[in-house]
Formats: sequence, structure tokens, C-alpha cells
Amino acid sequence: MEKLAILYDASQAVLSTFDLDEVLRRILAIVREQFRVENGSIFLLDPETQELRLRSRFGGLPEQGPPVIRVGSGLTGVAAQLRRPVYAPEVSKDPRYIAALSSTRSELAIPLMVRESVVGVLDFQSEQANFFSDETVDLLTLFATQASIAIENARLHSLEQHRAAVLEAINALAKQTASVLDLKELLAKVCVLVLESFPVDHVAVLLREGDLLVVRAQQGKLTPLFVEGAHLPLGTGLGARAMSTGKTVMENDVRQISGYVAGYAETASEMCLPLVAAGQSLGVLALESASAGAFRAADVRALESVADICAIAIQNAHYFEQARRMAFVDGLTGVYNRRYFEQRILEELERAARYAGGLAILMLDIDHFKKVNDEFGHLLGDEVLRQLSTILTQQLRRVDVVCRYGGEEFSILVPQTTGEHALGVAEKLRKVIEDWNFPGVPRPVTVSIGVADFPGNGATRDELVKAADAALYAAKQAGRNRVLPASASTRV
Repeated sequence: MEKLAILYDASQAVLSTFDLDEVLRRILAIVREQFRVENGSIFLLDPETQELRLRSRFGGLPEQGPPVIRVGSGLTGVAAQLRRPVYAPEVSKDPRYIAALSSTRSELAIPLMVRESVVGVLDFQSEQANFFSDETVDLLTLFATQASIAIENARLHSLEQHRAAVLEAINALAKQTASVLDLKELLAKVCVLVLESFPVDHVAVLLREGDLLVVRAQQGKLTPLFVEGAHLPLGTGLGARAMSTGKTVMENDVRQISGYVAGYAETASEMCLPLVAAGQSLGVLALESASAGAFRAADVRALESVADICAIAIQNAHYFEQARRMAFVDGLTGVYNRRYFEQRILEELERAARYAGGLAILMLDIDHFKKVNDEFGHLLGDEVLRQLSTILTQQLRRVDVVCRYGGEEFSILVPQTTGEHALGVAEKLRKVIEDWNFPGVPRPVTVSIGVADFPGNGATRDELVKAADAALYAAKQAGRNRVLPASASTRV
């Protein structure tokens, strides 16, 4: 009766806390004090891998092992498999015994059961043979029942806390990303928020661009093997598999994957979640860990919710970018409009000044365009403007900026270009346009171009535009169909 009373008090003690580590510590302390056992361990079952993992211990067992035991292996694994206590009064005579400490003579393993499910195993070892009497085994088995409930309650409490924390993180991510419409800023924020909220070592966002996946943002402590902007073919790596199937890909030991394409030098586990919004595949959210077995099936739903939030935010950013681009695009010609020119010239001037570079401005006007409209109609005049815009775009570099300044006048920003080189660019455009066959127009269409550059003709927007306009006016006065540079005297 005294032992039962002690066990009752012990059961109340382990049931009085929801902290799992504290529950395990109390269980072992009670067994050690009440039953004078030299060595004890608690193994908890990982239901996904069916492995028993060492979570707490006392006595002379080596720190390094055995940290993991397969169900069915050793006395501990057999107890979990049979779901009943397993006792070896003399371990040297029991073939199931796996040596962990040379001094062990007897071992008792008691499964921790909740309903019909095993949650772990209590394992005790003594340096004395026949140490555990039938009464002791019965009492420890009874205590294990209460210990199992305490462990399960603590695990459920921990799980609920984890779920609450995950939901809070998801909610915070949704709020913080909803207000960010700049794509680059958004992707950087997504990486930081996921790193802060989930136990991963590195986060990357890869966006689909045509037939490629492009690394657009990454954050973490691993060593990248691809820089931002790197292009990966869609058939490459786990990200490609997630893209093609539209399903999450989780690999907890990438070393076992034949042909694995590493994105980070230390990656041992990787999860790739497809970014899909409104049925459109946008890319992949890649999560990396330097630890094997880092991801669990139970985490997938929460992380897929994160991916869905990110996908919607990315799509919103795309829509915003398209709307912003449309606000800066001329509806007739498809090139940029004057509003964009006014914004971009300030950016280019700042860049040229900071890096001691050059910048040329070409002001271009179609000669006698009013006659084209009067003779052939405005529809054909509009077509001339569209074709001229196409010529300019095709003949210039990607970094050059073509804008419809107003009516039949165009402004062109040519970064890192000055002097004779700028005049050469303008002359090439003039000649291509003069030689171009504009359908419906029986005579050549020509242009006049004024050229000014930074810093030779001005240091500000007003100075340069005034200089280029003056050069354009001079070209028209001189007979049209020609290129003239701005005179140094035109600088204000």
C-alpha cells in the first residue's frame, strides 16, 4: 500500500505540468528515487519514421547512444512492437539485448501507451542480475500508464502551442505582405518572415519566366551555389518537380536523390512548395535545412498556406507592376510616354553623376508630319507613328529608353553615351527611318534629331532638355532630315 501511495503522489506530480521536458525529468526522478535504478532512459516514438528517439536519461548510459532505436530492435524496440513490458533478468542470456553499457546485467523496457498506441518506451538497466521483481515490474507498469498520459498531454499542449504560433505567423505574414506591392521588396520580406517564423536555415523564391525558373530572392545562413538572377531550366531540381506536378516536394535526405541539383552547399533537407494563384503557376518557394529529417508531413499544410499567401501577394505585385507600366506607356505606339520620361531622366542623371558616366538625350521629330495626316488621313498617320516606334525600339539597346514626348515628337535616353558616339546613334536612326518603306506612304518619311549630353550640355533635366530642343529646332531650320548636336552655348 505504501508503494501505491507513493506512485499515486508520483502520478499527480507528472500530471501537474504541460512542459514535456519537465514531465520527462519528473518521471525519471521518481523512478530513480523510489526504485533505486542505476540507469534509466525515455524514448519517444516518431510515428513517421517508426523510430524510438532518446529524449531523456540518467545514469551511466553514454550520451551518444543509442539515440535512435528501430521498433522491433533490442529490448526497447521489442517492447514497443509487442506493446507490453519486456524483461531480461540476465541480459547475457537474452539474444534481444543490445549492449549499451558493459556493466548492465538486467534490463526492463515498458511501453508507454495511450489507448492502443505506443508513444514511447521507459527503459531501465541495472548492474545487478534479477534486479526487477514481479512486484516492481507491476508497479512500474502501472506508473507508466500515468506517465504515458502526462507525456501525451504535454505533447498535445506543445502541439496546440505550435499550431497557435504557426497560425499567428501565417496571419502576420498575410497582413505584412498584403500591403507590399513592389515585387522586389515583397520577395525579400517573404524570405525574412518565413525564416523568422519556421525552423528552416534558408529560404528562396524562384519565379517562372517563360521556360525558366529564376532565383529572384533568397535569405538565410547557407552558402548559395546560385546567385540572384540565376536561370534554372524548368526540368532541373526539386523546384522543377514541384512546378510540373503542382504539388509540394519534400526530401529529408537529399544525398539519397540521384541527380540532385544543389542550390546550397550545406543542404541536407529541402521542401519546395509551388506558388499558384488563380490557377496560374508563378514559381516555387524553396525551404532548405542543413539537418537531415528537418521536415515533417505535419508541417506541410501550414507551409502550403504560407505558399498560397505568398503566391497571391506576388500576383498582386505583378498586377500592380503591369498597371504602373500601363500608366507609363503610350496607348498608340506602345513605347513609354512623357510621364515616364520625366521620371526616368532624373534617375539616369543621378546615376550618371554618381558613377561619373555619360548620358545622351535625343529629341526626334517627324518632318512634315501634318502633311502626312492631311494627304493620307489620320489612320495612316497613326500607323506611321507605330512603325516609327518599332524602328526606334529595334535599333536601340535594351538599356536605351524610347518615349513619345508628344504628337510626332520622341525623346530618347541613351545612357553611358556622349559626344560623337551619341551623334552616331542619332545618325543611324535617321538613315534607317529615311530608307524605311512605310506602307501607304509613297515618299520617304524623314526625321530631324537634336542631341545633347551630360555633362557637356548641362547638368540638370531642364538644361539638357532645353539644349536638345534647341538642337532639334536648329536641325529643322537647317532643312530637316538631319542630326545636329547642341552647342555648348545652349547651356543655361
